[in-house]
Amino acid sequence: KIPSRGPHSPRLAIMGDSQLFLDTFTLTDINDAKYDRVSRLTAHNENGDTELTLDVNTELYPCSINERVQVMLVSTLSLDGTRDDGKGWREVGMGEQTLADSWDYVCHGKVYRFEEGDEENMWVLFLLG
Repeated sequence: KIPSRGPHSPRLAIMGDSQLFLDTFTLTDINDAKYDRVSRLTAHNENGDTELTLDVNTELYPCSINERVQVMLVSTLSLDGTRDDGKGWREVGMGEQTLADSWDYVCHGKVYRFEEGDEENMWVLFLLG
């Protein structure tokens, strides 16, 4: 069994309704041809009904084919579930813990488009920076 990379401090629980999505994916392709230090990862979840494509700085977060990773989407990084009220995820007070402390790689962004597919598929596009 291949261990999945995910939160490294499970005792930092999420409170409130901030968790929108959580799943484990297996990396099936790593394309580093387009950008320096950034690779486009393609992965599928364990039951095969979700495909993930994500650009990752692989210099900071090295990845390999068949590696399992956990992906979580949240509406806030606050552990108590309160809204960020426009402040960036890096603008927290000294010593203040956030959900970002529990993960090896964090992206911040917004949903910018939903695309309808056939009866069973839908695409959600995020702008992460």
